[in-house]
Amino acid sequence: MLNSERSWLAYLTGQTVFIISIFFGDCDVQGQSLKQAYAVARNHLVDTAVAGEGITNEAVLAAIRKVPRHEFVPARLRSRAYLDEALAIGSSQTISPPYIVAYMTETLDPQPSDKVLEIGTGSGYQAAVLAEIVGQVYSIEIVSDLARSAERRLKRLGYDNVNVMAGDGYKGWPQHAPFDHIIVTCSPETVPAPLVAQLKEGGTMIIPIGERYEQSFYLFRKEAGRLEHERLVSTLFVPMTGESEDRRRIQPDADNPRVNNGGFEEDGNNDGKPDGWHYQRQMTLMADSPVRGQRYVEFHAKNVGELSQALQGHAINGRSVAAVDISVWLQAERVKRGNRGKGAGLIVHFYDAKRREIDAQAVGFVDGDTTWRQMRRRISVPSKARELLLRIGLNGATGTLRVDEVTLIPREQ
Repeated sequence: MLNSERSWLAYLTGQTVFIISIFFGDCDVQGQSLKQAYAVARNHLVDTAVAGEGITNEAVLAAIRKVPRHEFVPARLRSRAYLDEALAIGSSQTISPPYIVAYMTETLDPQPSDKVLEIGTGSGYQAAVLAEIVGQVYSIEIVSDLARSAERRLKRLGYDNVNVMAGDGYKGWPQHAPFDHIIVTCSPETVPAPLVAQLKEGGTMIIPIGERYEQSFYLFRKEAGRLEHERLVSTLFVPMTGESEDRRRIQPDADNPRVNNGGFEEDGNNDGKPDGWHYQRQMTLMADSPVRGQRYVEFHAKNVGELSQALQGHAINGRSVAAVDISVWLQAERVKRGNRGKGAGLIVHFYDAKRREIDAQAVGFVDGDTTWRQMRRRISVPSKARELLLRIGLNGATGTLRVDEVTLIPREQ
């Protein structure tokens, strides 16, 4: 690029778009401008999507403010680095949303003298956040290329207290056991026995457990050699590559996807959050006047662009499923559409085998004030689709949205 040319860099963080004019030809100014821009974006992220969503641990908040997440995502996605969303990092893996990283870290309540084992290094972002808080981090990644790139990245950024190994994380790292805490950032079907053995007495482990597209966080504490557990919120993590994933007893039925808890009736741990829906933001489980059953969910947002949503993922085989018939009941109260035409309602996202988004279709949007109304739509499934994601919520709009009775029926080719 010529010195006289100008590059505009836009960072979308919630409701705010930061636009920085950078003049090439003065590398010091350019670098300083970028550094400041990323810091502003990080702080906004923490204020709105991390602290703003209930994370209170000061050490965790300080770590999220400090760790340069843009260094852990592919260059083409750096403009999205400080949005609270998962991003593809290659090898069918993703970097977790900042809120999830903060939530898992806060749940363990790590201390400066602790030694932590992380399973599923990925990009190295979770390890870097831990490294800002604890003494030593041992991190294992089964995809060798990701392990090597994460190790180089962490060393380049000065995280010398992180040790990375390529291997099967479910076997742990016995040479450095016992660990004060274990954090598992991929989802096994059950707790791997080696991790139990390598957890320190009195230590804690957080791990997403369940079926491929239906998981919950569990917090385990080792007492007298046994694990006491507490079920936390629903979540969705990508599977660990390898034999453990292939040997799951319950495999997803990609030819027959169905909505889980579409009526929001199930809340197994009575935490006020419906089972089966993950990344719930500014959503409340309600019981005053549902369409059917006893419950529905309500979304709120005061500012344009705020996250107010719930997601649910499924396997789908675009070679055998031609279309899906989707239905949802919606009610709006003072809803105003957000940026770029986004509206309150239900959106279906389709992904290919490498978890790249290949299509997104809206089932229905509502604006203003409405009574309960049913939205229905038949949506064609791309032949390359291998996963779908249901997104309900305000989608950047403001106001109050109520949702009930989400259904999905696949139609064969």
